[in-house]
Amino acid sequence: MKLLRYGPNGQERPGLLDRQGQVRALSGVVNDIDGAALSPDGLAKLARLDLSSLPVVATPGRLAPCVGRVGKFICIGLNYADHAAESGLPVPTEPVIFTKATSAICGPDDDVIQPIGSTKLDWEVELGVVIGTEARYVSEERALEYVAGYCVINDVSERAFQIDGTGTWDKGKGCDTFGPTGPWLVTKDEVGDVENLGMWLKVNGELFQNGSTKTMVFKPAFLVSYVSRFMSLQPGDIISTGTPPGVGMGQKPPRYLVPGDVMELGIEGLGAQRQTVVVETRV
Repeated sequence: MKLLRYGPNGQERPGLLDRQGQVRALSGVVNDIDGAALSPDGLAKLARLDLSSLPVVATPGRLAPCVGRVGKFICIGLNYADHAAESGLPVPTEPVIFTKATSAICGPDDDVIQPIGSTKLDWEVELGVVIGTEARYVSEERALEYVAGYCVINDVSERAFQIDGTGTWDKGKGCDTFGPTGPWLVTKDEVGDVENLGMWLKVNGELFQNGSTKTMVFKPAFLVSYVSRFMSLQPGDIISTGTPPGVGMGQKPPRYLVPGDVMELGIEGLGAQRQTVVVETRV
C-alpha cells in the first residue's frame, strides 16, 4: 500500500494511492496515518479494504507529510562511505545518531524556508524507515518485523549552523521545513529489496545526487536494532538513514541553496518530492 495524507496544514486527512494513481479517502476508516494505523493490526485492517469502495478524492490539493503525529525523528549521519569522504570525515565505526525536530517535518512539495542568518543551506536525499511496532533491544535478524514501511526524506541542512559553531548537529538540522517527508509511506511488502533502491536529487534541473541504498554503511535492519538499544522506538517514529554523495557542501567549490532554487528528489518505488527555497517572512 501507498499511504498518504492530504489537505492544508493543520487539516490533513488520511488517504491511500490506488493502482490507477488516484487518491482514495480513508477518513472514517482511520483517524490519521499515525502510529495506530501503522501497527500490524492497523495495516492488516487497511489491507483488507476493497479499494473500489473508497471515495476518490478528485482534487486532493496539497500532499502533507505521509506520517502524522511523529514522536521521534531520528537521523543517521555519514552512513555512506563516499559521503563521509566528501565531508572530509572518516567512515564511522558505529552509527552516528542525531535528532531532527519534529517541527521540521513538512509536506513533500512544501516550500523550504531559508532561516534568518543562513549562509550554507544544503540538501540530502534519504531513505526514511517508519516504525510500526514498539521496538526495544530488538535483534538485527528480526528488526524489519518492527517496520511499517519506507518513505523519501529530504534532510535539509544548514551547514553553518551545523558545523561552523559549537555544540551538536541538531541546530543545523531542525529548522522549520527542514524535513520534507513523503509523498507516500510505502508498506514494506511493496518495496522489494530496500538495500538496493536508486535515489537521486536535482537542483534547478541539474543532477547532484545519484546513488543507491546498496552503498549504505549500516543497513536498515542494523539501524533499527542499534537505535533500539538506546531508546524505545514507537509506532510512527521515523529513522532517516543517511545520504549518498553529491551534497552541496561536497561540491568544488561548495554550492549552497538560495531563495528561488528548486530541489527535486526521489527514491525508486517511493515517489518524488519538489521544493522551492523561499526566504523567512514570518518574523
